Amino acid sequence: MTLPAVHITGMGTISAAGNTLAEAMQTLYSGKRHPAPPQNIQVELDTAYPIFEVFNKLAQADERVTRTSRLLEIAANEALAQSGLTRSDLQKKRVGVAIGTTVGSTLNNEPFYRRYKAGKLPDLQPIQRYLHNNPALFLSETWGLTGPAATIANACSSGTDAIGLAKSWLEQDLCDVAIAGGADELSRITYLGFISLLISSTKACRPFDRERDGLNLGEGAGILILEKEETLRGRGQNTLAQICGYGTFADAYHPTAPHPEGKGLKKTLQFALRQANLSVKEVDFVNAHGTSTSNNDQVEGKVLSELFGPDVPVVSTKAYTGHTLGAAGGIEAAFTVQALLDQALPATAGFETFDPDCTLAPTTQNTEIKARVGVSNSLAFGGNNSTLIFRREA
Repeated sequence: MTLPAVHITGMGTISAAGNTLAEAMQTLYSGKRHPAPPQNIQVELDTAYPIFEVFNKLAQADERVTRTSRLLEIAANEALAQSGLTRSDLQKKRVGVAIGTTVGSTLNNEPFYRRYKAGKLPDLQPIQRYLHNNPALFLSETWGLTGPAATIANACSSGTDAIGLAKSWLEQDLCDVAIAGGADELSRITYLGFISLLISSTKACRPFDRERDGLNLGEGAGILILEKEETLRGRGQNTLAQICGYGTFADAYHPTAPHPEGKGLKKTLQFALRQANLSVKEVDFVNAHGTSTSNNDQVEGKVLSELFGPDVPVVSTKAYTGHTLGAAGGIEAAFTVQALLDQALPATAGFETFDPDCTLAPTTQNTEIKARVGVSNSLAFGGNNSTLIFRREA
């Protein structure tokens, strides 16, 4: 069965790499990054663990709207503008919203919980804000949309899985347009939680490097506007690229670690390639999950080397954004498509020393490519493995 084509007509991101997708790509190609000790998170630790925070006045939470929702709307507005659609246009169509997140805003109400546990009667505004800020519903209701809406919380593959879900909506004619991606804000509990797991680095992360010793957290949002062929052709809009494959499989091996042989990731990639009707030889590059953690990079490196061989370039863009958790799949999908459009890959910042356990070396400099097909991977706690495949129009 041949699935209907799903086109990308708009993209938007906000991250520590930049307030827009264009700014972020400029940062990636510059090779510069600026992880730093947290400023928006109050902690008292003997050791500083750098993170990638977003500093944008528009992204600040208020009494009614969470920071996650603010980040989401900033990226969605950018994507919408590129698509040539307006909110008024969307209200005349069946528009679905699928957004991935992990903790979202749920862990940023510590003061309320502390006061409540102390037997006091805190103001309920933080809870009301949280209950009214399901990310997908927030955007759908704020923009007056009438299609399906779903928030995906599938750990660090959430953004990728949200895009995969939206793809299926369009293929099954459940909507004409879909807004899909991920959004996540940082919180004190998330920051301390990853430190307690012993996978946060005290230095800037080094994906796939032999000396890597952990990740840096980040925050942000990445959004794609997806359309069916007849919808975009009907309004004379050109496509940026197609989503031609999506796969997701779970290892069912460990709560946080991937299977040592990468069984789930391998199945995910193979399924996505079959759906896209592509062979491994037709893949031109991979935007890896590449967290800079020991076992993740080792497993992903082995699988990518086994499937694609040494000639397919691999990049990890988390070196510039940090690990943005549920937002990562959305942000990295946009980076992957933009790399296809630019016909260029950035260097993987921080990589210096080859690790034979990873069996691959990512990009070490900006690289011109002749590429039509790009792959974006997301690996997650719970053994989740998800992949998106994008194809540029010839």
